[in-house]
Amino acid sequence: MKRSDNAHLPFCLRCLSMFTTATTLYGSDQMGLICGYLFSQTGSRVLSSTEAEAWLMQAQPPSDEFIWLHFNLANTNCEKWLHRHLDLSDIFYEALHEGTRSTRIEYADNTLISVINDVVFDFSFDASDVSTLWLSVDAKVVISARVKPSLSIDRLRASVKQGEVLSSSVDLLVHFLRDQADVLTKIVRDVASQVDYVEDRLLANKLEKNRSHLGNSRRLLLRLQRLLAPEPSALFRLLNRPPLWMIEDDVQNLRQSTEEFSTVLRDMTSLQERIKLLQEELAAYVNEQNNRSLFVLTTVTVLALPINIIAGLFGMNVGGIPLAHDNSGFWLVIVMVASFTLIAVWFAFGKNRD
Repeated sequence: MKRSDNAHLPFCLRCLSMFTTATTLYGSDQMGLICGYLFSQTGSRVLSSTEAEAWLMQAQPPSDEFIWLHFNLANTNCEKWLHRHLDLSDIFYEALHEGTRSTRIEYADNTLISVINDVVFDFSFDASDVSTLWLSVDAKVVISARVKPSLSIDRLRASVKQGEVLSSSVDLLVHFLRDQADVLTKIVRDVASQVDYVEDRLLANKLEKNRSHLGNSRRLLLRLQRLLAPEPSALFRLLNRPPLWMIEDDVQNLRQSTEEFSTVLRDMTSLQERIKLLQEELAAYVNEQNNRSLFVLTTVTVLALPINIIAGLFGMNVGGIPLAHDNSGFWLVIVMVASFTLIAVWFAFGKNRD
């Protein structure tokens, strides 16, 4: 029996070689393909990179078929394979190289170029938690690529396995947009719950440890809105002048998904305004508490001022202090202090009340 080329290596080196090979692929095949699907009216089936290459080499693919190929950009062979077998728009490659993160959909070179972000959201959100998906969509071929694993891709693959029918390449793009709208809806719901909690604490006058939630939530909403909201101008141009290969149903589905997006973004903007108003209410509440504290300190100062003045005068260690040898001197000083205190209180607070 013939031994493999690595059979003569020590066991530890063979293990290291296998581990290095598996790590280099990053969850994809040798060409960088993570998954591929062929869609038709009869359903869908999985494609390997070899089968996808054979389908792309057809002079005239069947009219009712389109393919979706999902690549891992961490695999260096990925972009080479794309250049070799597909004539993709230069704008798509520019988006890949620039690392564009803002969500957008634009029409260029008879192709839809899209950037969609997938967020694993919590209140410790960081920009590094975002998985960005770059897509190139035409009538027959959908190419998606990512660096980090995407939950949107996992959900779509699960839906396809369960028999979901995607009638066109644009339908697949609409699926991603609606999935991102669902993410935004969950974000708005979670942040609204936090705002409700802080608002309830405000009404109960128990805000000592909860005021910071509002500032954090507002900053999160601003960052997420900037990251996840699609660029409106390019999207409107696309909807007003769609590609010739897009059928009317695809245009309507795309318009509906963008309207859903717009509704969620309006909710997010309204929530930001609500947080802003609540912050202003909290600032007024804190200012009122400070004014009350200042009033108490002022009152104490006014009451103590005559006592301090008289105590300072009569406490001097000099001769000739009045009432020093008078048996009723102490009570006279008490009356004097009380009188001056009442006069000071009247001047400080009585006039303002009038």
